[in-house]
This record gives sequence, structure tokens and C-alpha cells, in this order.
Amino acid sequence: DVQLQASGGGLVQAGGSLRLSCARSGFTSDDVAIGWFRQAPGKEREGIACFSAEDHATYYADSVKGRFTFSTDNTKNTVYLQLNSLKPEDTAVYYCAADQGVVYNCDYYLNQGIGMDYWGKGTLVTVSS
Repeated sequence: DVQLQASGGGLVQAGGSLRLSCARSGFTSDDVAIGWFRQAPGKEREGIACFSAEDHATYYADSVKGRFTFSTDNTKNTVYLQLNSLKPEDTAVYYCAADQGVVYNCDYYLNQGIGMDYWGKGTLVTVSS
């Protein structure tokens, strides 16, 4: 079974940094799309970063572009999201999610409402002002 486990959240002051990790296992295909999403209290879930094997490209939402960085370590089966220059509005529960087999480019997952099949439990990031 595919499993995803996000970790690394915490409390940080505005301007600070965190690195989120997502340990993944159980994938049966090399064609994988992995995304980071977040949901703030009272708000809809937002897709913020994604990599897809469909085009081997990394996408970022405008709200995090230039501040957050998506990376992978295939030797550890882990993906990361480096969060820099954090703002209070970045406070949210952060989730990693994935799709495998037939995957789309990330614009579909982040902006066009295509859902990913596999979701991990979230990790809370709180940014104080």
C-alpha cells in the first residue's frame, strides 16, 4: 500500500524557516506526481508545490514562489519542502499527496482540480508575527 507521512511542522517566527519532510513508500510505478498542499483554518485547501513525472517539472503556487523549494532524495524515498521567509499567512496544516501510474502535469493538480489518489496526514506549521 502507498503510504505518505509528512513531518517537520512546528512554531516559527515570521521570517524564519522550516523544512517539511514526506516519507513515501509502497509505490509500484516510476510515473509519480507528488504535491504539497496546505489548508489554513476556515480556508479551502491550496496546492502549493508539485513535481510530476509527466513533464519532469516542478510547479509552485504564486503565494509561495521564491520562498518555498521542493526537493527529493530518492535514496531515502523522501520529498522535502523547504519553507523560507515564512509569513503568518503561511500558517496551515501541510499535507503531501501523490498519484502514480497515469499522472498529469502539475497545473492540473494545483489549479485544475484534479485530485491526487494518496494523501498523508498533515503537519501543522504555525508562524507567529
